[in-house]
Amino acid sequence: MMLIKGVRLYGEGDPVDILVRDGVIAEIGTDLRAGEDVETIDAEGQVALPGFVDLHTHLREPGREDTETIASGSAAAALGGYTAVFAMANTDPVADNAVIVEHVWRRGREVGLVDVHPVGAVTVGLRGEKLAELGTMARSQAGVRVFSDDGHCVADPLIMRRALEYTKALDGVIAQHAEEPRLTDGAQAHEGERAARLGLAGWPAAAEESIVARDCLLAKQTGARLHVCHVSTAGTVDVLRWAKERGTKVSAEVTPHHLLLTDERLATYDPVNKVNPPLRTESDVQVLREALTQYVLRRRRSLADYAPQALQLIRPDIVEEVKSSAEFAHPLLIDPRGTPSGKLWHVHQLSVPWEFYDPFGRPDHPEQVAPLYSQPVIELCLRIPTYVLTAGGWDRAIARAAFCKDLPRGILNRSLRGLGCFCRGL
Repeated sequence: MMLIKGVRLYGEGDPVDILVRDGVIAEIGTDLRAGEDVETIDAEGQVALPGFVDLHTHLREPGREDTETIASGSAAAALGGYTAVFAMANTDPVADNAVIVEHVWRRGREVGLVDVHPVGAVTVGLRGEKLAELGTMARSQAGVRVFSDDGHCVADPLIMRRALEYTKALDGVIAQHAEEPRLTDGAQAHEGERAARLGLAGWPAAAEESIVARDCLLAKQTGARLHVCHVSTAGTVDVLRWAKERGTKVSAEVTPHHLLLTDERLATYDPVNKVNPPLRTESDVQVLREALTQYVLRRRRSLADYAPQALQLIRPDIVEEVKSSAEFAHPLLIDPRGTPSGKLWHVHQLSVPWEFYDPFGRPDHPEQVAPLYSQPVIELCLRIPTYVLTAGGWDRAIARAAFCKDLPRGILNRSLRGLGCFCRGL
């Protein structure tokens, strides 16, 4: 048993106590009492949030352990307040069969810091030519329900339609990397005035928007579930809003750098500002922020697209996906006090599990359990609602990604998983 004293749920209202019994929240109230054998946590001045779930991480194992491992990625996730991560399929070998996804799943359980859910590839080898063994992966011990060729677009409309039909039967979802490859061949930066002035090959917004529009139509026709990875343009938001209004089962995500940064940073000639999809204009950023608060972009409880790269890959002549660390995604964005800010959002916009299990069962946000991820165990993280500057970790490639060293870092007091696994942070 455990008793958490004096914590504020979601950073709102008066402090309460949380009693945890057998990994389950047994009671929430004030002045709760427990026996001498109960561990008591003094959480005065701290905020209790649901454990974050990242639907889009790259743990690189197997095959690229020089950049990341399931153990190191899990540790970074736990430090950032995550209790579950979904590991993308672009490993080496590709996670396109039951053997690989079961390896990732077992390795995650061995590490035991967070729940690691492998994502299965949509096509064999991520080549977009032939469907992978979707049913076999779904029926494996890993129980795969999310399928994605992330890093590559499923560009063939017939293959995409078949994938949606199969995953509907499996009660799964296709997560699409929306990028028409024929429009982005050799592209380095958002197509516009700044890229032209710098002599960089342009990456048109239509390359993303056209795929999203096509796939929303296919999802509507098949009745399947579609998830759009790393949305970056205002036009994509318009398409998503249009599709949702017509009952399409579509969700979408956005990354911290697409909410905070614009293509103006290309003027520094720093290659870490070249990401996939590219940084867009200020008007795109403003639309993405509005869409997040309006829950047009609302599916993810993280926003990281955690994709570590080896330092030797970060070169000016290479366009690389260098993204933020899982440790830093929420501290960069959340204002626990809910005060207005040009960059920060209240925890409701980023952390409330709208499609997932709400451990606090608040009346205005009743418990919702989605097929993708739910379990009746405690999934909490406690955060101290202040920010400090630290030097630790910023020299890592995954933390360098397009972010300045003067950005604040939140302090994680403790991440609590079910089954008695506790991960202590800073």
